[in-house]
This record gives sequence, C-alpha cells and structure tokens, in this order.
Amino acid sequence: MRLNPYGEDPVRLAVDLIGAPPRDPTELSERCARAGVALNGPCGQADLDEVRRFLERWRQVVDTREDTERARLLNTLLAESSSYPRLTDHLGDGWHIHYRDDRLGAAGVVKALISVGTAVHLTGRGMHRLGRCALEECRAVFADFTRGGRQRYCSPVCANRDAVRRHRARRPG
Repeated sequence: MRLNPYGEDPVRLAVDLIGAPPRDPTELSERCARAGVALNGPCGQADLDEVRRFLERWRQVVDTREDTERARLLNTLLAESSSYPRLTDHLGDGWHIHYRDDRLGAAGVVKALISVGTAVHLTGRGMHRLGRCALEECRAVFADFTRGGRQRYCSPVCANRDAVRRHRARRPG
C-alpha cells in the first residue's frame, strides 16, 4: 500500500525550511531528497528564490489565527501551485495521486506539495494545527502533529524552559 504523500511530511518539510532556510540550491535539493520529495529535475538559484518567496507567504498562513483568513490565504497558495488530482506512476514504484502537473520544476513541486499537504493537515487534524512557539524568545514555527492537538511549543526544550521559568516565578523570593 502506498500512502498519500500529501500531509504530514510536506508540512514537516515547510517547518524545517522556515526554521533553517537552505543556503543554496544544492542544500534545498538535498533536504527535499531527505524528506522524500522527488524533484523533476535539478534545483537552481531561481528555484531556491521562488521557494523562499513561497515560504514567506506560507508563514502568513501560520501566523494567521482566524480560521477563515487562514483558509483564504491557503486557498490562494493552492490555486497558484496545485492542479487537478491525477494518477501517476512517475517513479515506477506504484500508482498514486498527484495534485500537480508532472512537468513542474523543483520550486513548483515543493510549492504544490507544501500547499496541498498543509490543506490536508489542517482539514484532517484541525485548522489550529500550525503556530509559533509560546516561548517569547523563540517564536519558531511549528506544526502540531500531537494526538490531542494542544501543542504550544516548537520543542520539548522550549516547553521545559518555560515550565522552569513559570515555576521559579511562583516561588517566594
């Protein structure tokens, strides 16, 4: 059975690319490969620049707290980067669904995967499942994949740091 590649993995890729932006096209290609993204060809500087611009717009989806506005922003990204669903066996390893044209360059593939993956993530798990770390000095972007859907921090390190701070603030002095 082949799992749908749109969902958790592309959202994790987006969070990763925002948290540590790739320095050059080779790094973008390598990180996409590690995330299981099969690019249709080489990644050049224009692809990297386009992905960076896209991620800034995706960050707006994260930073918007109101569901209707989040959906509007994401719908715009979907309209610009995805297409009608189609069956494909482009890798020769089994048929699956793509929500993108098979002739897209590297940036187009990344944009389509992240847009559709984000839509699948939010509609399947909850529109609130993207956010910023609650630790004021961090504020890193995160996607909530927890079972309960109440994640507030980007990592256990930040959650622990904030818990220690709150504990120390409650102690008499």
